[in-house]
Amino acid sequence: MRLTATRDEIAARIPHAGTMCLLDGVTDWSPDHIVCVASSHRDPANPLRSGGRLGVLCGIEYAAQAMATHGGLRMGTEGEQAGRRPQAGFLASVRGVTAHVARLDDCASDLCIEARRMSGDDNLVMYEFSVRDADRLLIEGRAAVVMDASALLPTEPMA
Repeated sequence: MRLTATRDEIAARIPHAGTMCLLDGVTDWSPDHIVCVASSHRDPANPLRSGGRLGVLCGIEYAAQAMATHGGLRMGTEGEQAGRRPQAGFLASVRGVTAHVARLDDCASDLCIEARRMSGDDNLVMYEFSVRDADRLLIEGRAAVVMDASALLPTEPMA
């Protein structure tokens, strides 16, 4: 499998560091789509584990990191923003989430995380996402992502 971005390149584009950077690489991406891989779900030291297990809803964080990576890759190719580290964003909402399993840590194969940009502008983006293992869909849904929260603040004081 050829990676178009490595874990180190991902870590340079998202605010997550150390073990909190969950993705191993990007296998494919375009302006509207990204596919990432991860093996950290099998790591007993995964920072998202609770009670010795990694619940399937942690797949939303894997998808969020794929979306952040996608935003960083897009910035790296667009005009004056090229090469600039993106502002820390946040998930504004997650909807239509369907979990097909109870946990991620019992998946023997690497995770495949896919996110597709459905609509948005430079600051507010809607994605649909899925997390799969080798042969099954684990979790899927949609997310609204704010790329830079400071851009949402009013520029003039409110009366």
